[in-house]
Amino acid sequence: MADEELQTDAPKGKKKLLIIIIAVVVLLLGGGGAAFFLMGSDDGATSSEEASTQVVLPADPVAYVNIPQPFVFNVTGDKRDRLVQIKVQLMVRGSENENLARYHSPLVESSLLATFASATVDQLRSATGRVELRDKATDDIKSALTKAVGQPVIEKVLFTDFVIQ
Repeated sequence: MADEELQTDAPKGKKKLLIIIIAVVVLLLGGGGAAFFLMGSDDGATSSEEASTQVVLPADPVAYVNIPQPFVFNVTGDKRDRLVQIKVQLMVRGSENENLARYHSPLVESSLLATFASATVDQLRSATGRVELRDKATDDIKSALTKAVGQPVIEKVLFTDFVIQ
């Protein structure tokens, strides 16, 4: 009787082992096939590498000019006045423009104060209003620096901190 039990267990164990081996082989073949298709051939890789190096080559690196003091100002609202604090950085391209932006920082700060003085509470509360204010600040600084230097110098104004109370 013990001999019969051993004989019936052996084929059952062989079936499990055979199923496990087949599953492992199928997974390995599937992984190898996926790797083959995803990696592709070396000829295509070199041509795509050459194309990508030709496409992405900016002329000047991006630099950020920090305005150290945040702008703090009052904005009148319908029911009460609000206090606003905005921290600003300027995005410029190239070290020459970075130096020009640092040198003309009083002009930049003056332009920003004039722009922020025209803001309303409704404009500052909405996301689109803040984007419009940022774009207006960018345009105002570009025009002021173009008058002073002969070129716009900055690329974009960035609000790095924005608080309204």
